[in-house]
Amino acid sequence: MSYTALYRKFRPQSFEDVRGQEHIVTTLKNQLKADRIGHAYLFCGTRGTGKTTIAKIFAKAVNCENPQDGSPCGECAMCKAIAAGSSMNVIEIDAASNNGVENVRTIIEEVAYPPVEGKYKVYIMDEAHMLSEGARNALLKTLEEPPKYVIFILATTEVPRIPITIMSRCQRYDFKRISIETIAGRMRELTDIEGIQVEDKALTYVAKAADGSMRDGLSLLDQCVAFHFGELLTYEKVLEILGAVDTEVFSRLTRCILADDIIGGMTLVEEIVMQGRDLSQFVTDYIWYLRNLMLLKASDAADMEDLLNVSAEHLALLKEEAAQLEMNSILRYIDVFTELSGRLRFSGQKRIMLEMYLIRLMRPQMDTDEKAVLERVRSVEKKIEKGIPMAAASQAAAVVAAAPAEPKRKLEIAVPEDIEKVVRDWPMILGRSEFMLRGLLNKAKLSLGDNGHLLLCFTESVLADALRNGNFKEQFAGILNEHIGKEVPFDAVVYDENREFDTQFADLADILNIKQIKVEVED
Repeated sequence: MSYTALYRKFRPQSFEDVRGQEHIVTTLKNQLKADRIGHAYLFCGTRGTGKTTIAKIFAKAVNCENPQDGSPCGECAMCKAIAAGSSMNVIEIDAASNNGVENVRTIIEEVAYPPVEGKYKVYIMDEAHMLSEGARNALLKTLEEPPKYVIFILATTEVPRIPITIMSRCQRYDFKRISIETIAGRMRELTDIEGIQVEDKALTYVAKAADGSMRDGLSLLDQCVAFHFGELLTYEKVLEILGAVDTEVFSRLTRCILADDIIGGMTLVEEIVMQGRDLSQFVTDYIWYLRNLMLLKASDAADMEDLLNVSAEHLALLKEEAAQLEMNSILRYIDVFTELSGRLRFSGQKRIMLEMYLIRLMRPQMDTDEKAVLERVRSVEKKIEKGIPMAAASQAAAVVAAAPAEPKRKLEIAVPEDIEKVVRDWPMILGRSEFMLRGLLNKAKLSLGDNGHLLLCFTESVLADALRNGNFKEQFAGILNEHIGKEVPFDAVVYDENREFDTQFADLADILNIKQIKVEVED
């Protein structure tokens, strides 16, 4: 006899066998016991969470000759026929391939005939969101007022695509993603029944990889067991089969990023590639690792081990790394790797893409977005705490030397007409700027150079550098020129925030009696 996959062999046959959807099971059983059965149901939720399984159990329960506490007995002729797929009372329809008006009209014609045996005819329509517009309209009237012996169960993974006209005619049930603990517990039950030797740690990782889907978890377990059939299935073997890496590797990578160790990071990528690991899976798992760091940094709770689902040994490593990172840095890492995860799906050079993004993390000066600039500021602050190198000291001295030695007097400033218009229209110019540029400009004070150029004054040199070079300079110049109608020369300088601004540069907003307004940065 051919082998049957675990998820098919152990598909729940009664409500008691269902895991992770207790809120739905309880409601349906109460309806059955109280004889308050609806005429149409909409089962919503991600794949592998039990929508079709519960629909079949419900179909058995409404037709069962000897129901037990709302559940089908599984022994009567109707239960056996439905379980075997030979009953004429349960009609399963794949709406993905039967989505036309003609298919729905066939259903409407069949609905007119009562069941030959049993109480109800149950129509289970999978992937209901795939119905064409004409098919939906044809189904509406029958769905709203079917004969008393007909029940419709529509299952979908994409609720937004279900029209409100259909949704309002159904009782809606939202299926939750199943927890890692529940999936691992169910897999432990089945491996014990099958006599499969497997480590708990291995089951936990497979359950995590299932991403809330019981069916995906059992399919992955099947794959792992087949590869190492007859052997103890260990955590390391599961990582090897699924193309994943151990948490210790993520710890090493994090420490390379913290130390700006590009060579160490590239060496680690080389190891991962040579081991044949899936780089997309590696990035996905590392985002999860960063999520754990984020939660550790955000909470002081002592019992984080259960929430993070890691061992005490890995929790100690996480705490050590979380202590060395700031929350903004962790959030930036998550942003960068989430962007990378999306691009890897369509990239033919996954390794090069991963290496490029790692260098971005370790060299924030390559980025011009606001978070990268802040990362550079934090890097400079750390270096200052440890003692300013000679090169940095000379740069700092140059900045001080460039600052005006004498306070400027406001009355001696003659503001050119074009610069005055820029200051007066500053909120409009900010509003025309893109998100990242707007965040940078919001940090500037406006002044006038001795050469008549517009000066944008910042408290940090990294912010001034960002506006002097690259895309930000070109974007801002384009916005200024378009708004004024001609070229407006400008420069970015640094001022000492510990001293009065007026003693260093002329405050144009103050001179022109204009309140300098900041425009909110919206993502």
